[in-house]
Amino acid sequence: MGFQKYIPLIGRAFLAAIFLKAAVANSLGFQGIVAMMTQRGLPVPPLLLIGNIFCTLVGGISILLGFKARLGAILLIIFLIPTTFVFHNPFVDPGQLNAFLKNFGLVGAMLFIYYYGTGPVSLDAESATNDYDDTYVSDSDRANV
Repeated sequence: MGFQKYIPLIGRAFLAAIFLKAAVANSLGFQGIVAMMTQRGLPVPPLLLIGNIFCTLVGGISILLGFKARLGAILLIIFLIPTTFVFHNPFVDPGQLNAFLKNFGLVGAMLFIYYYGTGPVSLDAESATNDYDDTYVSDSDRANV
């Protein structure tokens, strides 16, 4: 299998970087973000932001390490869907269409992690061999997992 077994790890690292950076930025800018959320009329902004930071930090670490990554993917979906509709809604602001589509692309990536697992280089390496439709997996790839 060689280098190929590291491809899911590299992909997870790229995805995790987005969420870990967001968790740090939101933690450091907590008061300003709470003020912006209050201005938008969101209820209990400090509690919502704490939930945001929790989901992005725990979910990001989870998919990076491949530890309980399916749970991490669910946490990130829980964060992404409402955030996308509240802050990047193209029906309210057409200039947000790219951010809207990017966030739903990230939801798609989380669905892939949920369905296929994390791959062979992860703390939950057995998740790479869970039962799923492997119609498109070659015999050589199947033998090397």
